Amino acid sequence: MKVTLGDCAVTTTTGENGKWRVALDLKQMGCGPHELVVEGENRLTISDVLIGEVWLASGQSNMQQTIRHSGGTEGEGSQDFSTLRQFTVPNTPSQKPSASCEGNWTVASPETIGDFSAVGYYFAKTLQNDLKVPVGIIDATWGGTPIEAWISEDALATVPSLKAAKEKIWEEITSYPRRKEQFIQQFGTWLADNGREDASSINPEDFAGESVSERDWTIVTLPGPLKAPGLPDCGVIWIRRSVVPEPGRGGQNLIVEFEDGSRNLFEAVYWNGQKIGELNYRSYRGDGSSRSYEVPGSLVKEGENILAARLFVPVGAPLFDGINFIRVGGIPQGGAWLAKAEKAFAPLPKMTAVPKILTNQPQVKKAHALLFNGMISPIIPYAIKGTLWYQGESNANHAWEYRTAFPLLIADWRNRWAQGDFSFYFCQLPNFMKKDELPTDSEWAELRESQSLTLQVPKTGQAVLIDIGEEGDIHPRNKKDVGERLARIALAKDYGREIVFSGPTYQGMKIEGDKIQITFQNVSGGLVAKELPKTYAPKTGTAEVPLTLPSPESEVQGFSICGVDGKWVWADAKIEGTDVIVWSEKVSEPVAVRYAWANNPTCNLYNGEGLPASPFRTDDFALTTQPR
Repeated sequence: MKVTLGDCAVTTTTGENGKWRVALDLKQMGCGPHELVVEGENRLTISDVLIGEVWLASGQSNMQQTIRHSGGTEGEGSQDFSTLRQFTVPNTPSQKPSASCEGNWTVASPETIGDFSAVGYYFAKTLQNDLKVPVGIIDATWGGTPIEAWISEDALATVPSLKAAKEKIWEEITSYPRRKEQFIQQFGTWLADNGREDASSINPEDFAGESVSERDWTIVTLPGPLKAPGLPDCGVIWIRRSVVPEPGRGGQNLIVEFEDGSRNLFEAVYWNGQKIGELNYRSYRGDGSSRSYEVPGSLVKEGENILAARLFVPVGAPLFDGINFIRVGGIPQGGAWLAKAEKAFAPLPKMTAVPKILTNQPQVKKAHALLFNGMISPIIPYAIKGTLWYQGESNANHAWEYRTAFPLLIADWRNRWAQGDFSFYFCQLPNFMKKDELPTDSEWAELRESQSLTLQVPKTGQAVLIDIGEEGDIHPRNKKDVGERLARIALAKDYGREIVFSGPTYQGMKIEGDKIQITFQNVSGGLVAKELPKTYAPKTGTAEVPLTLPSPESEVQGFSICGVDGKWVWADAKIEGTDVIVWSEKVSEPVAVRYAWANNPTCNLYNGEGLPASPFRTDDFALTTQPR
């Protein structure tokens, strides 16, 4: 077997298992493009091969989120980025480590970058502008996944609690087919015995068509209970509304998603009168996961389209819950809908036993080790410079355990790649959810602390995002700053650029009477209290609302302080050189300080380079996610 890349040629012998591997010394090779030739019993030629920097981008939805869904591609692609490329690993869970995966390298262009990972793209673009070499991103991401899914079975086995959890969820996966068959049989029999089988003689066009008269339809506000005069608690109910896709999406496929917040109902989904998919009790997975229905491009029009759903509600009042209960092309469809009853079921006799809806199938994408096996194992040992990681939302309620799981993942991946301690740079969770009126406990703050503690692991770096999240969207649109902040770390640590890559970080504290002096590191350009706006949009595209400052007279916002009673109050704070002095008239003998310790803190401490201070606490009080 002979492998040739440009002037570099290596020969090897195929093993008995039919596999072979060679190492090419590319140090003296130019960027290309080159031609790769593999010769054995046959000859394989691969053209347009580049030599440059390759980074793995992994994690959950905020790393997976594309350029198209984070503000669009306007202004991008005008430069020549033909040497910026992305390989997307298919979403594939597996109970055994996979050796390969399908996919191809996509060249960045105005036509393709809309489907690039936004964080990965902006990171790669920043590197390429500086380094003037090709940059490739391997996108191995899946929304809504916990860190345990990305760790190998062998690594999980080294931590008793993770090993036990893995064994439990694998047993549930294995037993699910049997449990589902039992449910289908029992529920089908119950429907028949109680006259609630879903039989209909109506024409769906009369409810889902584009020209349907809407005079006798009822306006309902969703998400929320599907309840209004004329609508039954149990039966068949139609809902519909006009949907206008993003400009330019006409003729292109669209995805309609029903979030896992829907309760007591099964749906058949229609687009402009045509059925695009359904969920019934036979196909129901019972894992609480979102359901996706693809609208063929031939049905998608520019401007107004009609989305309708026929909801079969055999028992229990119908309910849509969750911020993003229905999404079209990633855009939530909350607000006014029209509803109309097709059929009402008579009340059930008292004491009627109802088969329990199957709800305990684990989502395989959330199961321990399955994404490592199906999405990380196939790309090992592809040579990478390092990893970019944006994940943690799915682990917030286990923030304490993340202190163990995150370093475990890093060590696991580095061990598997066997190319030394490659760089591992990650995103701290951004601000999200409603702002709190008073200082309080926060699982998201605890998760951020667990992430920051991982900086003790060699060759790691953290991009602080506490200032670019959105109150009403777990997927903030601003991914440009995210990618660029990660790129700052890489340029400084991997490529020798003299560039500031971190905002202020907590160094120490000193109690002086009724005040606490906080000392910081990474204060290049000095500490700055950035001016905050008077209003803000809870979510991109929504109306501005007033911003209430926790400490209206304070120079620096975001600090809280407590005394020996452990009761936290908002604090005043001022900058003195590279320190911050913190106090409150309500606390005469302070013992501890916290900064930006909330789901969605109002905070404004930066360094002179415009990078935000990382959230921190000076106390060692027990946390809400800490085992008791």
